[in-house]
Amino acid sequence: MYEKFQKLLMNSGKTAYRVAKETGLSPTVFSDWKRGKSVPKINKLKILADYFGVPIEYFLED
Repeated sequence: MYEKFQKLLMNSGKTAYRVAKETGLSPTVFSDWKRGKSVPKINKLKILADYFGVPIEYFLED
């Protein structure tokens, strides 16, 4: 999942920190996902999907 998030960051030219500030998500959430320390919850994926203008399925598909 983090790879898909990272791809959206690259395509949008935004940083994870900026996305965190603009969505209200904690920046540590993204680093935890990246390191495999935690798994994204649906509510957080929905926030990201809305933010980037993609369907939530984008994150759920392999």
